[in-house]
Amino acid sequence: MRSLYQSAFDVVLLCLPAGINPVYSGTVLIDDRSSGTLQSSSAGEWRLVTDRVMGGRSSGELLADHYLGNSCLRLRGLVSTANNGGFLQMALDLAGGEHYDASAHDGIELEVAGNGEHYNLQLRTSNLWLPRQSYRARFNAGPQWRRIRIPFNEFEAYRTSSRFQADKLNRIGVVAIGRDFKADICLAGLCLYRNAG
Repeated sequence: MRSLYQSAFDVVLLCLPAGINPVYSGTVLIDDRSSGTLQSSSAGEWRLVTDRVMGGRSSGELLADHYLGNSCLRLRGLVSTANNGGFLQMALDLAGGEHYDASAHDGIELEVAGNGEHYNLQLRTSNLWLPRQSYRARFNAGPQWRRIRIPFNEFEAYRTSSRFQADKLNRIGVVAIGRDFKADICLAGLCLYRNAG
């Protein structure tokens, strides 16, 4: 198993709003969008995944952008359920595609803004074999920046009977999925968090 960070990044990074002092330790930054590119803070690169890989008709783009004063990663496009499709995703492989042990943490924190639609945060682990398998949690992305914490125990298994194993985490995705709609979501921060106490 490889660490989430290469040795050059072998430091503890905090995922906190600017100007706020940490009240507990154990939060690990995945991306703060400081790169200004598709590169994440944890040395992986975000990529766009669409249903076109399986014959779908959804179309979109993934770009480094700015929204309401924050650097962000922006996913936008049209989700279409035509031809058995129905998703657009910004995806990040962790630890060079191997698994990362996130079991010391309680969940995922993300800072998002969007067009008022519902989106999914999707996790994959190294014990899932089929592309459609994942663990999903739904959230809303409104027009103002919002910081959301989703505990690991709120993720629902999708097309798998395997329980979620935080020590085998290998991919995180923000997904526009399941219905015909216009997707437009910005991600300004992403980290693993651990509750105090």
